[in-house]
Amino acid sequence: MSLMMEGKTIVVAGVGTGLGSQVGRLGLREGANVVLAARSRDTLESIAKELDPSGDRVLCVPTDITDESQCERLASEAAKRFGGIDAICQVAAQDRFFGGLDEVTREEWLAAFDLGVIGSAQFTKACVPSMKSRGGGSVIFIGSHAAFIPLVPQIAYGAAKGALTSASYFMAQELAADNIRVNTVVATYMWGPALEGYIKETAEARGVSEEEVAGELSSTMPLGRIPTDAEVAEAVLFFASDRASTITGQQLLVNSGLVMR
Repeated sequence: MSLMMEGKTIVVAGVGTGLGSQVGRLGLREGANVVLAARSRDTLESIAKELDPSGDRVLCVPTDITDESQCERLASEAAKRFGGIDAICQVAAQDRFFGGLDEVTREEWLAAFDLGVIGSAQFTKACVPSMKSRGGGSVIFIGSHAAFIPLVPQIAYGAAKGALTSASYFMAQELAADNIRVNTVVATYMWGPALEGYIKETAEARGVSEEEVAGELSSTMPLGRIPTDAEVAEAVLFFASDRASTITGQQLLVNSGLVMR
């Protein structure tokens, strides 16, 4: 079977040690050139060195997607290095604000939407001209079950994810004429560094084992296990590839059955 992304270029925004780096890893596995973007240069360079020590197929561009000019620079540098952009994946989100209506401040609401919705739109807008020049492309957003069910008190994060999904429908309709597809991979708890840290902290606070906390999470999933970052990244690469050439304006829930729609 041929590689899904042979000769193509994917730009991944919001790269950290979890899902973003896994999208980059799988992109390389599938033959793509990979552009990594996040606020921290040190994080990017460390991940890039791990993924491709030669540096031949990886480019790091420190970027804050809430800054429109930085998004434009990211798209320009990606196209300059690899000749164009074929797919983008926006992972970044403000998920550190916990609380409900009474706890979340106005500033936290604005920060969640600035990064998760407006930043996503700015990043996409900056990359669209390059995708047009290649004859089309793919935009993949990362959604969350928090937009559907309030399992954890994260009202601002969940609302921002819901708004991003709504915005994706408008983008899918608008960009279809240029053969640019827009889809969302809706994740749940993902087994990776972030969740491992959450489980450890929760176990310590409650005085129970980490296995017990992890078991409580997986027990809500019909498949009985927590998806890994890499498994969610597989869905991203599918949407990025030509194998999803007629799929746009859709959501793919990768959650072991936690939410069924």
